[in-house]
Amino acid sequence: MRQPGLSISLLCIGLLPLRLLAQADEATTQDATLTEITVHERRVANEHPAGTFATPVTMLRFDPDIELQSRGIAEGQADITVHGGLFENTGLKVGAVTLTDPQTGHYAAELPIDPALLSSPEVLTGIDNSLQGFNSNVATIMYAMPRVHSNGSAMLGAGSDNLSFQSLRYATVGKHGDGASLGLQLSAAMSEGDGSVPDGDHDFERYNVQMQYVGGNSQGDLIIAYQDKFYGWPGAYTGFATLPETDHTKTRLVLGNYRRESGHGWWQASAFYRGLEDDYDFDRRTQESGIPGSFEHETRVYGAGFHGQLERDSWVWNYALQLTSDELLRSTDLTNGAFESRSYATLRIVPSIDLVKRNNSLLTLRAGVAMDASSRDNNEILPLLGLSHRREFDGGSRSISLEYAGTSQLPGYTVLNSRPTGLFGGNPNLGRERADEVALLFTWIAESWRTELTAFYRRDDDLVDWTFASDAPFARQANAVDVDVAGTIISVARSWSSLDLVAAYTYLDKDADYGAATVDASFYALNFARHRVTLALRYDIAESLQLRLDNEYRQQEDNAVRASSDNALLVSAALAWQSSSKRGLGVLVSVDNLADDDYQQFPGTPAAGRQVSLSVRYDW
Repeated sequence: MRQPGLSISLLCIGLLPLRLLAQADEATTQDATLTEITVHERRVANEHPAGTFATPVTMLRFDPDIELQSRGIAEGQADITVHGGLFENTGLKVGAVTLTDPQTGHYAAELPIDPALLSSPEVLTGIDNSLQGFNSNVATIMYAMPRVHSNGSAMLGAGSDNLSFQSLRYATVGKHGDGASLGLQLSAAMSEGDGSVPDGDHDFERYNVQMQYVGGNSQGDLIIAYQDKFYGWPGAYTGFATLPETDHTKTRLVLGNYRRESGHGWWQASAFYRGLEDDYDFDRRTQESGIPGSFEHETRVYGAGFHGQLERDSWVWNYALQLTSDELLRSTDLTNGAFESRSYATLRIVPSIDLVKRNNSLLTLRAGVAMDASSRDNNEILPLLGLSHRREFDGGSRSISLEYAGTSQLPGYTVLNSRPTGLFGGNPNLGRERADEVALLFTWIAESWRTELTAFYRRDDDLVDWTFASDAPFARQANAVDVDVAGTIISVARSWSSLDLVAAYTYLDKDADYGAATVDASFYALNFARHRVTLALRYDIAESLQLRLDNEYRQQEDNAVRASSDNALLVSAALAWQSSSKRGLGVLVSVDNLADDDYQQFPGTPAAGRQVSLSVRYDW
């Protein structure tokens, strides 16, 4: 049922950012210049996988804050979970908008953009996630679009299991007399291979065009992207290794972003179109098409957003707005729901003020509100509150924060429109999910050291999970669950002249209540690592030779369907040679799953085996 107050909510949400934008433009000065996008520290060692070309998820594989659960190679299909959340609780944001997949969060990571066109990823949680995220209860992975520079690269690679991959990127920038510049960047990548297990083959293609305008205090970007991905993996979604499953997705994306800075802040506006076609088969030996059971779907999403910061007197106003409309254009199996289109609106206003400012010490209060509206569901108003103290000293700083953040989100069409029984049983009665999180954050930076500690408690209400009875694992259904999640993450980073290290430890604990549902097992919510240790290392063996190691040790929570051990040691290693000029020829030898660990990231789904590749790259 449509909410009668939605049109009023949309009007109110639309007017405030326009007023803030007008104030920001009034404050623009002739001397304002556009600040370069901040490059966030690299917390993983390997930016290139051994099994295909790099995608945005590649650099998330060993991130201390992220547990990337993959079916086969991560670049084939991966669920992004953060702080004990589920795959649908994490959003991917580019510019001022979060790009969603209305069918299922499994495809949220289908971001068809060459990572060379994006900044390093930044993981937002707590108030930052609530402020800048959209329909993502736990975390947002945020990317910016850095300046285009005249350069390029070409890469050829080959590896085990008949792997072959290639990529080409070309960028040029033209200057103008008024100081402005126009940039053009083109990118293409292809990959195919048989995979490290039978029926684990893939065939990927990705094409990007980026146009960029930079002038004084503004930057505008337009990205057109297309990606065609076919991959096979036994038991990928069902967890039954006897089923040779395949998934074929085609993703189209058009994204525009405009950023402007002034003497009193900045703002950016984005708009996007995303279309995805999906043809999933749980048994590639059969050839269904256009009938129930062939799992063919097509979705379309439009969206626009504002995000900015405005300084007024002693206050700093942070605000974000996103309007999104999606549609399930066609589906052979998602036919049991009450609707096939939905509109969303979100508004966040989070002002902050410095309460105490003296002796290199700063006490800051943040308090705000998040408002979520939908044409199909109930609306939600959520509070945000945080207090932080920062102190600077010679060679470093120390900060501590205590914050509370409320978030909400809505489930996708696979949850709402699937038939109520079978491998993927749906539930049209599920509605808005809510999360309330309290977190304590501590950061200490001194010379070449960086130490971070996060301790949090989160209450997930009506979280959508896929559940089953352990004596009938073939019959799963989407059900609401209340989960108490507590966790601690400690990370330490240290840099020397020839060595960089990032070490981290994560502890998670969950207590789930499924109410009256007759289930005793969870496929996603309770598939988590109670203990997880990561170590990233980059060591310069010689002037042009570097060793890169990403390591992860985990102790997974017990699951009745998992056929492998609950403990795992996952290692990704690479040896990189680059000409001393940092341009010219480079050679990379990569190995993923060096120990050939058989750990099943999803219960019952076979692990990817050891993969080895050699690539030659030329940069100009």
